[in-house]
Amino acid sequence: MVNGPGRRALLLTAGSTAALALAARTAQAAGREDAGAAASGVPAAPADPRAAADRQAARILSGVSTPRFPRRRVLVTDHGAVGDGSTDCTAAFRRAIEHCAAAGGGHVVVPPGDYLTGAIRLRDRIDLHLREGATLRFSQDPAAYLPVVYTRYEGTECLNYAPPLYAHGCRTIAVTGRGVIDGQADADHWWNWTKGAGGGPSPEGVDKRKLLEWAEAGVPVAERVFGAGYHLRPSLIQFYDCRDVLIEGVTVKNSPMWNIHPVLCRNVTVRGVTVDSPVGPNNDGCNPESCAHVLIQDCVFDTGDDCVAFKAGKNADGRRVNVPCEHALVERCEMRAGHGGVTIGSETTGGVRDILARDCRMDSPQLDRAIRIKSNPVRGGYVRDITCHDITVGQVGDAVIEIALDYERVETGDYYPDVRDIAVHRLTARTGRRPWNLIGNDAHPVRDVLFSDCVFTEMAGPGEVRNVTGLVLRRVVVDGQEAASDG
Repeated sequence: MVNGPGRRALLLTAGSTAALALAARTAQAAGREDAGAAASGVPAAPADPRAAADRQAARILSGVSTPRFPRRRVLVTDHGAVGDGSTDCTAAFRRAIEHCAAAGGGHVVVPPGDYLTGAIRLRDRIDLHLREGATLRFSQDPAAYLPVVYTRYEGTECLNYAPPLYAHGCRTIAVTGRGVIDGQADADHWWNWTKGAGGGPSPEGVDKRKLLEWAEAGVPVAERVFGAGYHLRPSLIQFYDCRDVLIEGVTVKNSPMWNIHPVLCRNVTVRGVTVDSPVGPNNDGCNPESCAHVLIQDCVFDTGDDCVAFKAGKNADGRRVNVPCEHALVERCEMRAGHGGVTIGSETTGGVRDILARDCRMDSPQLDRAIRIKSNPVRGGYVRDITCHDITVGQVGDAVIEIALDYERVETGDYYPDVRDIAVHRLTARTGRRPWNLIGNDAHPVRDVLFSDCVFTEMAGPGEVRNVTGLVLRRVVVDGQEAASDG
């Protein structure tokens, strides 16, 4: 007799095999049902979901290309940078970038060493290249990120501390190499702004409410000035209103807040990046916001919040800017710890559409959910044409798939989000609290959700469905039993 972990693995393998066999036996009958789906108004699975995903990927990638740079190389050490971990290299980085930009652009190279620096701002046609063994250690002094810059904080525009690595209105920019970008945030620097003294309100929470109140009142962005004396944390890497962006190969860690945050950008590639950020508040991995044509490929995310989150502005300010996040592909990525593996929201106000996640692996007891869509009747906007294909999930702590339109327990409001046309094909999950948690709004349900050829092996409880119309389960097996469409 086989006992212990080996027996459990054997049982899981046997259970998965039996479930897949059951799914295969039902395929022919389900195909007959699909033939009449269009006439009945029920969403039909594509005849070949993988081919459909390939077509969607090709459409997305038609707007994605890797930026090219002049062959010129400028060493930061030739402009005064010293990699001893204690010399302030802020001015040296600025001189090197300005010198390279004035010559027509190229690669600003950071040799091996530890470089202490304040804010770095890229220019057109600049690739900041960190050789293996190079580490950027950003100052822990908030004054190193002044003067304030034009930015977005949780979906609302303002003037605030500069992100440590920042660009605004640039074309053809990159951060590449095998080096490390360390924001040096910790419990005593940046993260402590989320904690109130003596159990009181957090300083950041007070300033966040002020920003939202100003946005609701229509205060011009130029007058929403934060920075010194306030407590809104910046993202680690933020490229704002840029085009032709590449982030490749680097490791990022210890961000004040979100790690990689392209905003209002077009043609963005994030490839081969490791986000090593399991500790700290709101430390999302990569959050494209109101961007178009985005590729996130071959990355590893280990975060304390969402691994990848697509966003589109928040509430009144999101309606003012009104730019969607669209045409994005996430593929061959690994998600470890986090609130969600691939997430949409909660800032959905400008709309999120045409997102494809495929060939990803997600597995950790600290990963709450694999696929997550979150919004509420204050956010508004839409989420549609979302496809997940060939997702392998090991363990998650909560539901494998979640659509929750009551985010932050807000169930009523003036701006109900429109969420529809969500498809998940060929997802397998080993263990979780439940296979899915699908919660729409009474006044505006989630519409047209399709799960096909999915296997959930060991779930602690059944799926939950409320206020969903057009939910179709085709060849979906939960704990060895075929699941029926139930909402």
